[in-house]
Amino acid sequence: MSSYVLGCDLGTMGTKTALYSANGRVAAEAFQESKICYPRPGVVEQDPDDIFASAVATIRAVIEQSGVHPGQIAGIAFDGQMAGMINLDANWGVVTPYDSWLDTRCARYIPVLKTRESEIIASSGGAPSFNHGAKMLFWKNEHPEIYARIAKFTMLSSYVAGRMAGLKGEDAFIDRSYLGLSNFADTSNSCWNTDLVETFGLDPKKLPRIVDPWEIIGAVTPEMARLTGLAAGTPIAAGCGDATANILGAGIVEPGTLFDVAGTASVLSIVTDRFATDTRHKMLYMCPHAAPGLYFAMAYVNGGGLNLRWFRDQFGQVEKLISEADGENVYQRLGRMAEKAPPGAGKLLFLPHLGGRVCPNNATVRGAIMGLSWGHTKNHIFRAILEGIGYEYAYYLKACRDLMPEFRPKRIVGIGGGARSRIFKQIKADILGVPYMSLDREECGTLGAALVAGHAAGLFSDMAATAESFTRPTGEAVSPDPERHAFYQPLARAYVTMLESTQAVFDELAAIEDFVPSERAMAAE
Repeated sequence: MSSYVLGCDLGTMGTKTALYSANGRVAAEAFQESKICYPRPGVVEQDPDDIFASAVATIRAVIEQSGVHPGQIAGIAFDGQMAGMINLDANWGVVTPYDSWLDTRCARYIPVLKTRESEIIASSGGAPSFNHGAKMLFWKNEHPEIYARIAKFTMLSSYVAGRMAGLKGEDAFIDRSYLGLSNFADTSNSCWNTDLVETFGLDPKKLPRIVDPWEIIGAVTPEMARLTGLAAGTPIAAGCGDATANILGAGIVEPGTLFDVAGTASVLSIVTDRFATDTRHKMLYMCPHAAPGLYFAMAYVNGGGLNLRWFRDQFGQVEKLISEADGENVYQRLGRMAEKAPPGAGKLLFLPHLGGRVCPNNATVRGAIMGLSWGHTKNHIFRAILEGIGYEYAYYLKACRDLMPEFRPKRIVGIGGGARSRIFKQIKADILGVPYMSLDREECGTLGAALVAGHAAGLFSDMAATAESFTRPTGEAVSPDPERHAFYQPLARAYVTMLESTQAVFDELAAIEDFVPSERAMAAE
């Protein structure tokens, strides 16, 4: 009897594959780092062949490590980066390198899409940004010869799954979990918005068919079986986006639950049972959940976790050296520093958008520290960084409440490095007024993909209930302190005021060209 499932997460920094038993236990897992190319400013690419090879290598590794007979594997599914784009030809070959979500060449087409922004948000679920719509317009208008060769636009996970199954371009698909970032979908009805497609002059034949995550799109071919060690004929499910897989793998299937991915990016997702779009604030992406009948509103600070690393590297060198000598994680020491500063960090506000704001898209915004006095220390500044992310989350939650006044958040479930920090969890709980819980597992993406594969293969009849049963909290929930919650509310409002009132300054700074010394000045030096 087939009693194992494979989940493969095609992430930005690498590919991770894990083999799970029918009770959710990891039999084996493997990781391979990705190669990311930065050929010139604004261009970020990956070789689809490299990504596919990493999937093959990690699948073979987990099968060999586990000792599980390939015939016991009921199915496989892939999850992947959600905002990037694969450009396929008619034979499932790639016309261009993988157009990463980090690539900003399509920036000039974001204002073009914003001419119909409210309609795009209401239909697809999210505002234009460096995602599918702008990327498709970039290839159409900037490289018409390449656009002519593109048979279908699709997702990275779809590309790898289809290549495993030996599909052709006409078979291209996209699962519905990606539609919130598409700009051209009628997401609530899982179809393309023909009016928007026509308005922006796209060829509708280049758009892939829309499927459910658990639809079986093919089976492992004999050639792929030889490469991976899988059994030929193993079912391949359509899979889903990486954020969707993380939410499912974390067992977040109850409306009112918040999901915090406290990693390189700081991502807050809010599970709901209805499709409601943020045309007012334009900061939330409303995406279909992998579980039927559910959605999640998602927003994030691009590089939220990088802010902590930036502080560590620029201002915490001494703490880093001491921590290394003591065999301690430096962030634990920095966390204790933050605990020494009072809530509100002495009325210090930190704007965490050092790499620009993405929800909503605003490339000119940068970081800022406001309220500095001679009485502030490193302890205050590090606490202000943590609180700045909490205030941004509070703004996301406000946007959600504006959309759905009946919404009542029940708890936050967190994963990632930040979810191991006692002070960071307490700050988020206090600002949002919601208990914060950590999970007993860190890896949720591959589990989410594996759950989709198991549902497709008939191993898990109820995907949502199975996901809940596989994941449990670790330790006690961090409860919000009512007094601190009340204290934080005017500071959260002041944070929004700072964010909005500094826009003109950031625009002015962006218009100033960087100083380049003249030849005469350089010669004098």
